Amino acid sequence: MKYICLIYNEESRLRAMAADEYESLAKEHLALDDELEESGNLIASDALRPVQDATTVRLRNGNLSVTDGPFAETKEQLGGFYLIEARDLNEAIRIAGRIPSARTGSIEVRPISPDCCVQP
Repeated sequence: MKYICLIYNEESRLRAMAADEYESLAKEHLALDDELEESGNLIASDALRPVQDATTVRLRNGNLSVTDGPFAETKEQLGGFYLIEARDLNEAIRIAGRIPSARTGSIEVRPISPDCCVQP
């Protein structure tokens, strides 16, 4: 089953890191990418640009609205993702626990829907 592991961090906390500390975190992510690719669990992963580079698009009553910035003000911002293949939720959680950013933020693990549009 496919899962997405959404990485949330406080961007201000990341910006406050010493350069060598941030570089070490980035290298840990790349090493995990290699391990997950070798094990067959990695489908894709990437970091996102800072939240101030985001654009939010809404369509209401046929009117398109485009706003600079994120959808909502939050303490933690979406900073990246891992799209993985795992046997079950337990394996997905174990993999998410290995993501280095779990130490500085949080990882949301969510199954990918096999259907196009699932009602909540």
